[in-house]
Amino acid sequence: MTITKQTVIGDILDAAPDTAEYFLEIGMHCLGCPHSRGESIEDACAAHGTNADDLVAKLNAHLAGK
Repeated sequence: MTITKQTVIGDILDAAPDTAEYFLEIGMHCLGCPHSRGESIEDACAAHGTNADDLVAKLNAHLAGK
């Protein structure tokens, strides 16, 4: 799986639940909320004031290491 800013958070968590830590560390504590699971990384990062490119890079690096 390759993650982009348009990837939906729920799809990432379904494929790799261990990535939740990366969302939590930037303040996305609402991962169980149906609305958050339907958001793209870009939309969620905009709402939380974080950099989507940085999160995408961390997630892809994590997945590449599996």
